[in-house]
Amino acid sequence: MKRSTKRWLGAAVVLAIVAGLAYANFAFRKKTGKEVTVEAIQARDLTAIVAASGKIQAKRTVNISADNMGRVTQLSVEEGDRVTRGQFLMQIDPRNLASAVQSGEAGQSAARSQLEQQRLSIVTARENLALARAELKRQQELWAQQLTTRQELDRAENTVTVREAELRQREVDIKTQEQRIRQEGATLNQAQYNLSRARIESPIDGIVSRRNIEEGETVVIGTMNNAGTVLLTIADMSIIEAEVEVDETDIPTVRLGQVAKVTIDALPGKEYTGKVTEIGNSPIQNATGAAASAGQAATNFKVTIQLDQTIDEVRPGFTCSAEIETATRSKAVAVPIQAMAVRDLVYDKAGAIVRPPKQDGKTKAPTPTPMAELPEGQTRKETEGVFVMREKNAEFIPVRTGIAGERYFEVLSGIKVGDKVITGPFNSVRDLQDGDEVRLSETDAAKKKS
Repeated sequence: MKRSTKRWLGAAVVLAIVAGLAYANFAFRKKTGKEVTVEAIQARDLTAIVAASGKIQAKRTVNISADNMGRVTQLSVEEGDRVTRGQFLMQIDPRNLASAVQSGEAGQSAARSQLEQQRLSIVTARENLALARAELKRQQELWAQQLTTRQELDRAENTVTVREAELRQREVDIKTQEQRIRQEGATLNQAQYNLSRARIESPIDGIVSRRNIEEGETVVIGTMNNAGTVLLTIADMSIIEAEVEVDETDIPTVRLGQVAKVTIDALPGKEYTGKVTEIGNSPIQNATGAAASAGQAATNFKVTIQLDQTIDEVRPGFTCSAEIETATRSKAVAVPIQAMAVRDLVYDKAGAIVRPPKQDGKTKAPTPTPMAELPEGQTRKETEGVFVMREKNAEFIPVRTGIAGERYFEVLSGIKVGDKVITGPFNSVRDLQDGDEVRLSETDAAKKKS
């Protein structure tokens, strides 16, 4: 009995040791394949966004300059003041301009007096012509009766000719004087207009966004080679626009009327809506007046977004950011952006992908390097796609993408809802090749079991 009992105990110990070794071998067996995370493809609502930054501007801005040189004698507004159309803004010293008006009035009065004198002289010239013609008629009658000499007749004819010339001269003088009066009137009107421009009023309702003059300073008017002084800038903030710079690669997707969301840095926590109202046709010029050249800076185009509402707190020049919604898709097959990859694939004559032999657990045929010579009829092409997990291997699937959302791409062909695409880790996706052995990460494996 004792020997039999010992024999059974020994066998039990041996079995326990063998079972423990087997479990240890299974538990600590070396795991094979690259550890990856996957995500199941779903249908999602996507919105393509073009992000840009720029500044807030008023739709209508007026720069006020002086038409006349002079000293500012009165200034009634400060920067930031709200003004209405016709409101008095400033006064430029009017004394020189008033003197010019008085001089014009005097010149016009003198010209009118001269015209009256010339009108009187033309009356005299007509009377003298009438007398000369009467004398000529009398001399002609006497000559017919042989009662006068030829000399008297010729004198009478010459007198008529002179009186007619004098009359024509007086008529020309009157027309000339009338032209001079009109000239004096134009000069007077210009002087009166200049005097009226010495008092500057607001042409629009708005905000004084800039004031470049102080009371007592002298303003300078513009010339051909010298710009005049901009005294005030008034911005009509009833319609507010965001002028943003959009990269040239995004411009083809931007259209008039597209909805945009605008945030203003000075007003955090608030978001405003608007619509695209203008798209620039030429690149934004740099400080030297030329478009940015290749290799120096990005080429941007100006896009104007008109906000749907007025904002009392906003000022021209506030920096802002805009997100323009260029396209939307409802229930689109969407793939995570981090799952996208680009690989060199080999295609046969029919356009089908030539894949390497599947892994048999021990060896795998190497993927052809980019420089390897291909058989006749095969071509290598850089292809965009995703890696789909097929059992324990990664299969590269070419895809055709549509719009790009914030985190997902729209997929037009290649994969379907439910496919499990490999999304990470980044290094794994970057180095992954078609047919590589992969395994789920412990986190994804635990989620699958639960």
